[in-house]
Amino acid sequence: MPHLPHTTRFAPSPTGYLHLGHAKAALFAAAHAGDGRFILRIEDIDRGRCRPEFEPAITEDLAWLGLSWESPVRRQSEHMADYQAALGTLGREGLVYPCFCTRADIQREIANAAGAPHGLIAMGPDGALYPGTCRALSDAAARRRIDAGEGYALRLRMDDAVQAAGRLTWHDAAKGEQTAAPELFGDVVLARKDTPTSYHLACTWDDALQGVTLVTRGEDLFSATHVHRLLQALLNLPTPHYHHHGLLLGADGRKFSKRDQAPTLRSLRAAGTTPADVRAMITI
Repeated sequence: MPHLPHTTRFAPSPTGYLHLGHAKAALFAAAHAGDGRFILRIEDIDRGRCRPEFEPAITEDLAWLGLSWESPVRRQSEHMADYQAALGTLGREGLVYPCFCTRADIQREIANAAGAPHGLIAMGPDGALYPGTCRALSDAAARRRIDAGEGYALRLRMDDAVQAAGRLTWHDAAKGEQTAAPELFGDVVLARKDTPTSYHLACTWDDALQGVTLVTRGEDLFSATHVHRLLQALLNLPTPHYHHHGLLLGADGRKFSKRDQAPTLRSLRAAGTTPADVRAMITI
């Protein structure tokens, strides 16, 4: 990996208060920027889970840790037009299609395939792959269903996208040179009717837009980089270097998460913990 300085970023979602796992990710990113740029980005595209009141708490916790970042902070919810433009580029290449399947529909199709003679279920990093139910739907039929107000997602035609992009590689500081294998994910969702972008698309677009040269994030997101590398190629975006770091685990061996009510930085601070104490609790 090239020497410092780098442009790095910390990109939390405002779905709760920051915990020790977030502290590690933020401090790791800032440390690897060196004399370069450190960016804070708010990834608030999930309208069902994100709450604006958590954003001030995020900046307060980061400042308490001694971190500073460039202004202004980019909030993804304010830039949906950017992601729509990227989807338009992919659409003009015939690489996306509307899918009207509900989660229940998909589970039923997977169950039917598993029960068929010699039925095989394709599995990916996130579980069973989408079986392609809507892939062959005609443009006219899809338009009628959209005009009728049906909910839908926009999926990437993975086979065509991989063929268009050709062989792709990326470099991870911990694991070295990697050959991208986005086909492991099948026809990934890039947007939904009620959420007009996905993590994969918004994250990839914003990293390029903001000039991020080193993406640091937890190793639980390592496999997602295969999809991001493909989107970079399809959208003619630069490819940063990557460093997927180890996760901070609790006493039960599981990673810290909001869902499991991991101790928050706010609660630790209230209990008298200092920023130096937090830094001692994690390794970066």
